Amino acid sequence: MSGHSKWATIKHKKGAADAKRGKLFAKLIRQLEIAARGGGGDLDSNPTLRTMYQKARDASVPVDTIDRAIQRGTGDLEGVTYEEVTYEGYGPHGVAIFLDGSTDNRNRTGAEIRAIFSKAGGSLAEPGAVAWQFERKGMILVPAEVTEDELMLTAIEAGAEDIVPGDGAWVVTTDPHELMAVRDGLVEAGIATTSAELTMIPINLVELATAGEARGVLALIDALEDHDDVADTYANVDVPDDVAAELSAE
Repeated sequence: MSGHSKWATIKHKKGAADAKRGKLFAKLIRQLEIAARGGGGDLDSNPTLRTMYQKARDASVPVDTIDRAIQRGTGDLEGVTYEEVTYEGYGPHGVAIFLDGSTDNRNRTGAEIRAIFSKAGGSLAEPGAVAWQFERKGMILVPAEVTEDELMLTAIEAGAEDIVPGDGAWVVTTDPHELMAVRDGLVEAGIATTSAELTMIPINLVELATAGEARGVLALIDALEDHDDVADTYANVDVPDDVAAELSAE
């Protein structure tokens, strides 16, 4: 995590969790089902589903698995009914945390999320208490090997809002509704992308000045991301380079 770029701390993703392909696949499949249930199974007429389809493909979810998830969402196949949920809370040191997820039992999930916050010295907040501290945006990652001039010209013409360097990649931000259009524009121009997804960008960051502060907050984020019903975790944290280096050395 870099202290030089706010984009590096948009969303903390734990590598160990991403390596658990089964858990990652299960979360993506749920999101596909919800998207299909809300807007139908046609990718062209359902932009949310199209975004989730691409996210699943980027994560190497098999096409037949994706198709079955969409069919469950549209009711063509039987399955458990999930509903979208969001949770907002505060971690140690006043860090704001916003969660997207899905559940088949809202009461159970809410109680478990509250317990995770409490155990880490944080607290679950009322709806709206944290959301105002984030902006919903589209985010596309492009390999750092692409030149800035080449990317800038193509991305802006395709409708991108901003381009900034991140950790090992360019970060292209878009209006949420223009995410896939911008991605398609990049691909058509021969520019590879490594991911394209909707995200929540923090408006103001909370700097974690010591390894101890960062360790506690990141432990909470890891615990939340490990929960089966949590799809995405966003926090307005900034970890300076020296603190990140100290954590990496542990």
